[in-house]
Amino acid sequence: MSTGQRKKITILMVNMFIAIASFGIIVPILPAYLVSINQGGTAAGLMIAIFAGAQLLFSPLGGKWADVYGPRKVIMLGLSLLTISMLMFYATDSIWILYASRIVGGIGDAFLVPGIFTYVAGITTSAQRAKATGLVTASMSLGLVIGPGIGGFLADFDLKLPFLVSAIVTFTAVLFSFLLLKEIEPAEEISKQAEEFIKAETMFQQIGRSVKMPYFIPLIITFVMSFGLVAYESVIGMYLTSQFDSTSKDIAMMITATGLVSVIVQVFVVDRLIRRFGEVAVLITFLGVATVGFLLSLMAGSYAAFFGVSLVIFLAMAILRPVLNILISKMAQGEVGFAMGMNTAYMSLGNVLGPLSAGLLFDFNINYPFILGLGLLVVTLSIAVAWRSSRAAKTLALLTANDASEAESLV
Repeated sequence: MSTGQRKKITILMVNMFIAIASFGIIVPILPAYLVSINQGGTAAGLMIAIFAGAQLLFSPLGGKWADVYGPRKVIMLGLSLLTISMLMFYATDSIWILYASRIVGGIGDAFLVPGIFTYVAGITTSAQRAKATGLVTASMSLGLVIGPGIGGFLADFDLKLPFLVSAIVTFTAVLFSFLLLKEIEPAEEISKQAEEFIKAETMFQQIGRSVKMPYFIPLIITFVMSFGLVAYESVIGMYLTSQFDSTSKDIAMMITATGLVSVIVQVFVVDRLIRRFGEVAVLITFLGVATVGFLLSLMAGSYAAFFGVSLVIFLAMAILRPVLNILISKMAQGEVGFAMGMNTAYMSLGNVLGPLSAGLLFDFNINYPFILGLGLLVVTLSIAVAWRSSRAAKTLALLTANDASEAESLV
């Protein structure tokens, strides 16, 4: 990549890191804060579900606006909404305003994430996209690792200080983007097409249209991956405590280790794997690895064994996330913003349904969430293998018909 490309990717990485870390800052102190205002588990669950629900509803719009108005504007809007959300959290103890702040934050995330990945697609070639996407995704993982640690440190001074610091840092990212990030203007024909769609389509119509897109199967895999991973994360602490009498330190060590593994593979491994084997082969391979990981989690008889299995699962998911982003952006054919918005919408749907399903199943049997995740992964792996075979057959038919350009887009 050129110096200019590296500079822009660095800015996007900083933005993504700040956004994810600012959310992670509040994670470790949220339970104690809710107790301090006489709220409990129901409020904690609603905080997660409301944020993900708002993200789900507005992600298609965020992606479409990135196509119409340019991703820089959408990135700045997303960061601004996240800033407002944190200020609302800091300024009040009213539970209803706190719920409203989660709606604002979810909308902000719905604009920020597709805006960033649309920008990445706009400044890179197909050959460069794997590296750039891996770096941006790694900054997300790093934010998930560092954010909670910063939040725990700040809470020692004041329980609400993390919310204020999060707002200040996120607003700094808005200024950073305004000063240093240049807009990518969409091609005129794409912009006109996107404006027509944004006027004509509702969010549900956009989701319906995604079913007909060539990247629909990767969207389904995004949903299953998010569903399984968030469900796994939402019960892992309770599972370790119930099954192995693990301490908070044990749980924190596992979360930190899995986060570091994610960062390392996304920075140093994803690009090499894709350049050597291609997105589809890597996708199917690590869907298989994740499936085996969920199976082994049911057999783990000790904390150490479960720790090792969790590292395998998070390693697979850390590779699958950027691979899916790259594959979908390559298959979008002109509407990258729409595709990235739908990708975020499907991810958000998994983020809503995963924790709710896992929590309900955990109350019946602590193994049921892992069994559900295993079953979904088996079905998804089967669909992905059949999809690859279908693509291979279509590619062969196109090559036979001497339509090399369309065949190349399917490889």
